[in-house]
Amino acid sequence: MPVNRIRPTLLSALLFATLSACSAPEPEAVSRTEANYNVELDIAQLMSLVLEPASDMLWDSGGWVLDASGYEELYPTTDDGWAFVRAQAAIVVEAGNMLALPGRAEDDDAWMIYSEGLSEAGIMAMEAAEAQDKEAFFQAGGQLYSVCTACHQSYSPDIASRFDNSAD
Repeated sequence: MPVNRIRPTLLSALLFATLSACSAPEPEAVSRTEANYNVELDIAQLMSLVLEPASDMLWDSGGWVLDASGYEELYPTTDDGWAFVRAQAAIVVEAGNMLALPGRAEDDDAWMIYSEGLSEAGIMAMEAAEAQDKEAFFQAGGQLYSVCTACHQSYSPDIASRFDNSAD
């Protein structure tokens, strides 16, 4: 075999060996059962200490009020205000993830759908806050409310009914 044919073949083999040695090894998948999660906070604590304050801040920062005093918009008026509600929306995103953790998830069915929906509503709110898009922020708040209401109706009807005045 001529030397000119050996050199490209040898160079190709060396290049392949070098690239193979440099590539990252496949990460080992950690199953949900092998991971160690701290779920010391129960669902009620997670809701009252983490999710509810962040959600309330989003709802209190989007929309408008018309009363005897007149019309008032609730949206943030400064870049810092929008950054703050974006941070609250990030808490909502992660609260959805926390609710899906083993040891907290009530089941692998509707509970997981609601947890994911909570995170998706938080992402919507984050994106709207980043863009300072009032309409999209309002819609994200509505989506968040829908997910919370549906979950409460399914898993905690006593919470869902405490605001129902029709029983009085």
